[in-house]
Amino acid sequence: MTQPTTIRIELPASLRLLAGIPTRDALPLPVPQPATVNGAINALEAAYPALGNTLRNPATGQRRPLVRFFACGQDISHQPLDTPLPEAIACGAEPLLILGAIAGG
Repeated sequence: MTQPTTIRIELPASLRLLAGIPTRDALPLPVPQPATVNGAINALEAAYPALGNTLRNPATGQRRPLVRFFACGQDISHQPLDTPLPEAIACGAEPLLILGAIAGG
């Protein structure tokens, strides 16, 4: 088994409030290597159980439609959740951003 790496995750205010996270800072969380969005969500849900099933559909394990993931300025929401994250995210230099999309028109 590989050693975990620490990544940083930034959450919107609504998810920080739900999880009881008082800070606006990026959350450092250990994830298994290679670091993936799936690993980041698993670590986030383990550290903050109130976030369980908010980012993924519990029946399918897929990203919820109005949740978006950004890595190094790129929207990676439509990539498979097990795609390795860019090195800058995996080493903690850049945060993984998790945002809610806005729908309507």
